[in-house]
Amino acid sequence: MSDKYNVEAAEILASEAQHLPISEAAPIYEQLLATFPTAAKYWKQYVEAHMAVNNDDATKQLFSRCLLNCLHIPLWCYIRFIRKVNEKKGVEGHEETRKAFDFMLNYVGADIASGPVWMEYITFLKSLPAVNAQEESQRMTAVRKAYQRAIVTPTHHLEQLWKDYENFENSVSRALAKGLLSEYQPKYNSARAVYRERKKYVDEIDWNVLALPPTGSQKEELQWMAWKRVLAFEKGNPQRIDSASSNKRIAFTYEQCLMYLYHYPDIWYDYATWHAKSGSIDTAIKVFQRALKALPDSEVLRYAYAELEESRGAIQPAKKIYESLLGDGVNATALAHIQFIRFLRRTEGVEAARKYFIDARKSPNCTYHVYVAYAMMAFCLDKDPKIAHNIFEAGLKRFMHEPGYILEYADFLSRLNDDRNIRALFERALSSLPPEESVEVWKRFTQFEQTYGDLASMLKVEQRRKEAFSRTGEEGTSALEGSLQDVVARYSFMDLWPCSSNDLDHLARQEWLANNVNKKVEKSGLPNGTGLIDKGSTGPTTISNPSAKIVLPDTSRMVLYDPRQKPGGSGFLSSAPAAVVPAISSSLSTPTAKLVGGGSTNTLDEILKAAPPALVAFVASLPSVSGPSPDVDVVLSICLQSNIPTAQADKSTTLPTPGTSELSGSSKSHPIPNAKSTRDRQTGKRKGQEEDDTTTVQSLPLPRDVFRIRQLQLQKARGGTSSQQNGSVSYGSAISGELSGSTS
Repeated sequence: MSDKYNVEAAEILASEAQHLPISEAAPIYEQLLATFPTAAKYWKQYVEAHMAVNNDDATKQLFSRCLLNCLHIPLWCYIRFIRKVNEKKGVEGHEETRKAFDFMLNYVGADIASGPVWMEYITFLKSLPAVNAQEESQRMTAVRKAYQRAIVTPTHHLEQLWKDYENFENSVSRALAKGLLSEYQPKYNSARAVYRERKKYVDEIDWNVLALPPTGSQKEELQWMAWKRVLAFEKGNPQRIDSASSNKRIAFTYEQCLMYLYHYPDIWYDYATWHAKSGSIDTAIKVFQRALKALPDSEVLRYAYAELEESRGAIQPAKKIYESLLGDGVNATALAHIQFIRFLRRTEGVEAARKYFIDARKSPNCTYHVYVAYAMMAFCLDKDPKIAHNIFEAGLKRFMHEPGYILEYADFLSRLNDDRNIRALFERALSSLPPEESVEVWKRFTQFEQTYGDLASMLKVEQRRKEAFSRTGEEGTSALEGSLQDVVARYSFMDLWPCSSNDLDHLARQEWLANNVNKKVEKSGLPNGTGLIDKGSTGPTTISNPSAKIVLPDTSRMVLYDPRQKPGGSGFLSSAPAAVVPAISSSLSTPTAKLVGGGSTNTLDEILKAAPPALVAFVASLPSVSGPSPDVDVVLSICLQSNIPTAQADKSTTLPTPGTSELSGSSKSHPIPNAKSTRDRQTGKRKGQEEDDTTTVQSLPLPRDVFRIRQLQLQKARGGTSSQQNGSVSYGSAISGELSGSTS
């Protein structure tokens, strides 16, 4: 497979292997199981292929490899194999089969799908021969115990098991049955209630997926959340059983979860820490060992494992884990060096940590982080500032080109209150660092002078910073001039500012304009001020070229809101086609409006003539829109309820194409197509839903486009109306959408 975790290719291989002889299929199965070691369906196919040719030794070996790692009911065809092997061994075979049943139920008996296994076990116990009364009594006792274990386990077959148990007890002794049934009735009721709750969580899980490394897909996240909910449910001990039984059920759920989330380190960590908190430290260690086998490249799991060993006092095992992270030392990461130094300092003392630091600094992968970590350890833990200072100085010879190291060294000197060496450090660093890499160093130098320097030194450093950036083009040539932003930066402290947030926004906008004053910038590309400010400790700064990411509206084309309404004249309604009147009348409460955009009636007439009747009917049925975009659910509900004529429909059902007279403001009343269905759509009542208590989108009233009304009114007020149109129409409310006026 080109892709190691290609599910489709794996399914094809598994399908091909089923049709091959076992000698040819075995390498394919081994390849699949090396990639998907918890794929129960591939193990089952592999086992059944060996069982089909009666290869008992190979079958036993396969079962020993998979049974305890794949706690999945379909895989436990193991019991069928055991019964087949022992069916001719008499009493000895029966005992082996019983032990196999006990072994199986001990591991998967808590599965919600284990009902058939319990029923098969009970049937097997009932079929055992009994030579004398004592053996008969033992057999009945074994059957009773099996029933009593089964009826308190929440499974799909719980009710059937209870009925079978009632029949069994009544068949043995009615007097004894009454007492036993009354004793176990509450336990059965509790198990049944827990089963119903558990089923809700279990049904959310996909039991057919393969264990894949997380990719962040929605399906994977849903599975992860489903398993988390199941685990939280089981940890709550909803059945209120004893602690040992509850812990066993939780462990079983974790094991099943890891069959599908095998590559998720957080699940492994949760499982191990749960065991540790429950007091099973040894089991937690085994879980970590399995986790590292599954995820050998996971550093965080190794650190968690080492932490567990160290917390219980096992220093040498913890040290071996750290050494495994270091490897041969050549490919060890800087973080591995740092954490091992800290571990040695905690467990073996200062001298051991110092010796390892001397060796670690020779590593080709040793970064400035190792120097900073050890220097701060010497300063804070060993209380030795002199050694820490020497380490920083030694690292400065090697990492003078690293701005991060310069800043850490400056912080250390600040703790020592060594202002003279801080200034010397900044001067040395800025003389060697290229300007494009010295931004943060200049920023910290400016902060230092603003906080601890006098006014002259403060202004001098700020001017030098501007000159350095003006040469690199980081800021425009206008940056050499002083600005009010510099004053804001000097006289601010933490989150305290000498001006309001509006002033900060204004200053940020002006700074952006100043930097782009010589560039041709479209109006839509100008920053809006808000959201462009980085209110750092050195003052407000703006994001460079915000128009590259932010698209702002063209305010020059916006229409101002004018609430005044002028009576008289004709408007949009009298110019609209008759077929569109019902849809528009539901969104307008006044006829004094005009076509937006200034289109002529002749142009609109030509468009409507060319439009198919079905399209005109569809437009007529569309609801009004509130805001920049319509509610998709509302539009879809209207479309689903609309009776739109098709091309094959009868001519009597098609809508008339509006003519010029209809667009010119004729006072004749226009027919409203399908008015009854329009009212039905607006009330949102669909047939067959009168008794539905759930409020749907269709049951809500259609929204009213108030903003569009205001635009139409303003266009009318500005442009006036046609003097030739003297008719007026009064329509009903926008909510009801019914025609309630008259013509004159």
